[in-house]
Amino acid sequence: MDGGIDETLGFAERGVGWARAARGLAGRLADMALPPLCLSCGQGVEAHGALCGACWAAVGFIDAPFCPVSGVPFPYDPGPGIVSAAALASPPPYAKARAVMRYSDESAKLVHRFKYADRMEAAPAFARWMTRAGAELLDGADFIAPVPLHRRRLFSRRFNQSAELARRISGLSGVSFMPDLLERMRATRPQVGLSGSARRRNVAGAFRLRGRAKELVKGRIVVIVDDVITTGATVEACARALNAAGTAEVRVLCLARVVPGDGATI
Repeated sequence: MDGGIDETLGFAERGVGWARAARGLAGRLADMALPPLCLSCGQGVEAHGALCGACWAAVGFIDAPFCPVSGVPFPYDPGPGIVSAAALASPPPYAKARAVMRYSDESAKLVHRFKYADRMEAAPAFARWMTRAGAELLDGADFIAPVPLHRRRLFSRRFNQSAELARRISGLSGVSFMPDLLERMRATRPQVGLSGSARRRNVAGAFRLRGRAKELVKGRIVVIVDDVITTGATVEACARALNAAGTAEVRVLCLARVVPGDGATI
């Protein structure tokens, strides 16, 4: 009887080993057919969904110290819990925001290829980076929702990049994904080139909650996902719509953000 059990366990272990070997071989064959390339410059790298050393150093990842509310990096460490002057002067309608990287020439290449050139191979890496950068935001959150596109823009672009990121972050974090929580009621003009005040006027009242979403979010914590924060006008408009529905807290997670003083604009 014991021998039968041992034999069965041994067969199972060998089966697991064979499966691992088969996956490893499949991965090596895939790498031979489609070798892993840097997401930015296209140079060869060790694994898919990675940056080469030079591009990694050039991207400008955001790390502490940063404002605990806006997530904007400080030029020096002002001490624990210090909120930026901008967030104190004009408190945002969300509790806290975090971004993976500064918006710069280097990070713009990554964002634009993903957003406009259907470079979907970058999505898994972006989602991993965002999950790490937003660990504090995702902890205790009830729902994760993307900034929605108007149906006309969704038709022309074919996919909502924020929704794709939010879906993958949900899978990594376990926070429930609600792709249709918010709706863009009207087609706003592109924000590119607009001033901060013009951007806010452009998206004012442009978002609302769909259907019975108000009942779902009342007293809950919602994380809004977007690809880029420029002035914050779009995510602020989304946060106001959620706050009006009675959410306990709104948090914002994005891939890149414009940092005042960097000189980067969109």
